[in-house]
Amino acid sequence: MRTLSSFAAAALIFSAATYSAPASAGGGDALLGGVVGFAAGTLFGTATARPRYYYYEPVPVYVAPPPVAYSYAPEPWTPEWYAYCGKRFVSFDARSGTYLGHDGYRRMCH
Repeated sequence: MRTLSSFAAAALIFSAATYSAPASAGGGDALLGGVVGFAAGTLFGTATARPRYYYYEPVPVYVAPPPVAYSYAPEPWTPEWYAYCGKRFVSFDARSGTYLGHDGYRRMCH
């Protein structure tokens, strides 16, 4: 906004300078007035023009899928499952099928 007001002030000063020339001015003064008027119009037009926004398509980025983790666990509540969970977790409770995790919560053995 500050830039717009400074351009508007410059345009007013330049236009006042062009109106102060007498009607019988010679060719040099008319040429100077034309150049000053053109410059003032260019500055004012640039200051009041809307900005142009260009839209660029984003560059596609390949993201690799996370690796698939395969883990073996026998079918729950089978004799193999009881043996597997008993070997894997020291705190395994065969009656509930859970073990005590490091955070203090009981979890189902998978």
